[in-house]
Amino acid sequence: MASESAGAPVELSVGDRTVRISSPDRVYFPTRGETKLDLVNYYLSVGDGIVRALRDRPCMLHRYPKGVTGAKVHQKRIPSGAPDWLETVEIYFPRYGRTADEVCVTELGSVIWAVQMSTVEFHPWNSRRFDTEKPDEWRIDLDPMPDCPFDKVRRTAHIAHEVLDELGIRGYPKTSGGSGLHVYVRIEPEWSFTDVRRAALAFAREVERRNPDEITTTWWRKDRDPTAVFVDYNQNTRDHTIASAYSVRGNADATVSTPIEWTEIDDVDPREFTIATVPERFARLGDLHADIDDTAFRLDTLLEWADRDGLEPDTDTSTDDTTGDDTQ
Repeated sequence: MASESAGAPVELSVGDRTVRISSPDRVYFPTRGETKLDLVNYYLSVGDGIVRALRDRPCMLHRYPKGVTGAKVHQKRIPSGAPDWLETVEIYFPRYGRTADEVCVTELGSVIWAVQMSTVEFHPWNSRRFDTEKPDEWRIDLDPMPDCPFDKVRRTAHIAHEVLDELGIRGYPKTSGGSGLHVYVRIEPEWSFTDVRRAALAFAREVERRNPDEITTTWWRKDRDPTAVFVDYNQNTRDHTIASAYSVRGNADATVSTPIEWTEIDDVDPREFTIATVPERFARLGDLHADIDDTAFRLDTLLEWADRDGLEPDTDTSTDDTTGDDTQ
């Protein structure tokens, strides 16, 4: 009876693929009652954007088989029975001495297949399958602590923008789908994760210097000011992932990690970006990250700052604010 109440399966044509959606009427997001099929239709509506954000990147899938009020599964290993057209890459996890074949989105059909498998969130690596050990994306994560008002996140974003401008680097901002903001930068895939993280730490320290009363780079959560914005440079560590642009988040409101313009920072309310509102915005504005791949920037100056400040690459990131290493 449970499967019948969730609706009869439907088949969708997605490009050259046919994807069968089971339990299309299962409610995934209780606030407005959006279903699994609503989630599918959302991802279809932002197809170009989500594929661009994920293309050729190893991707961890956050699955919610019973909807977001149920248990979450961190899925790295592609399950048996996946279609033969699905692109994957083998990733080695040295801590556990094992490998996992992770999905690499190359077309919209891959996204919709993942949603059929109950995926809500897409968490890609910042490197691509062609050389998984050389990131081509630097991620700036502005993460507010529990008692931090969003106005501080706005001010921190403006400082980050200022420093990027001084470096001659273009950053692409987006909401996190939660309470923070992210800024992505395309970089030349010349450096290891260790070096990219060192560069990210050097940048974060410079941002902190310009407003130390509101911004922190202190790694251990217990040592941070609960009203500060943490510039989380560790999101550039190998196998640390955050929700991609256009990824829905696993909460009752179905918020979306949404690209924005720098000019929107002072007025943006991340809670307003949901699967109910982002399709219209995407249809009206297109993908605000559409040209993110046009120019890749260099990290030389930031690495010089890291050397100048004696920043070491060996901070322990195995606990506290990690995303875990569940290789199901």
